[in-house]
Amino acid sequence: MPQVMNRPEPEMIAAILAGDIQLYHELIRPYERSVYVMALSYMKNEADAEDVAQESIVRALRKLSSFRAESKFSTWLISITINEARTRLRRQVLVRMESLDQLPDGDKGLSPALFRDWREIPSEAIERDEVRKLIQQAVDQLPDIYREVFLLRDVEELSINEAAEALKISIPSVKVRLHRARLMLQKQLAPQLRTVNRTPKRRLLPWL
Repeated sequence: MPQVMNRPEPEMIAAILAGDIQLYHELIRPYERSVYVMALSYMKNEADAEDVAQESIVRALRKLSSFRAESKFSTWLISITINEARTRLRRQVLVRMESLDQLPDGDKGLSPALFRDWREIPSEAIERDEVRKLIQQAVDQLPDIYREVFLLRDVEELSINEAAEALKISIPSVKVRLHRARLMLQKQLAPQLRTVNRTPKRRLLPWL
């Protein structure tokens, strides 16, 4: 198993495309939490986020032959997740508009046993519950265009180029949106965090 985990991603992708489908689980394992976090930032509830995360990873497997190595696999996967979440949200709006008196179908779609329960994936970004909740609430209140940039850059730590590629926007747009997101969060969080004695291993918001 360690030998599989140490294989370079291009080699793993080639093997998967050649028929070794089980290797796909090892390929996406490092990105499972990132996919779920991004899905949750759009969907706002765990059940829908799990659906989006699951569908995004299945969709990435179906489209793996179209992946081009000039971008990182992780960036490509996050881009698929964002598109899936946006599509799901648009579909939900259409359903509500078409039928306000009918409950949506309860079928949650595919749930292959290949993948783990997303909620069991630990987060080491924030050590204390109270701080995590304060930050999560503030991030959730950001407009979508600022929240997604903040999550990609300051939580998932993608580069500016990778964030721009994932969101399909320009690099200057990433910089502007990230700056505005940080200002919004700073304004809301700074007074609250001054009262919290925290000693995390890694600061999530170094600009506060």
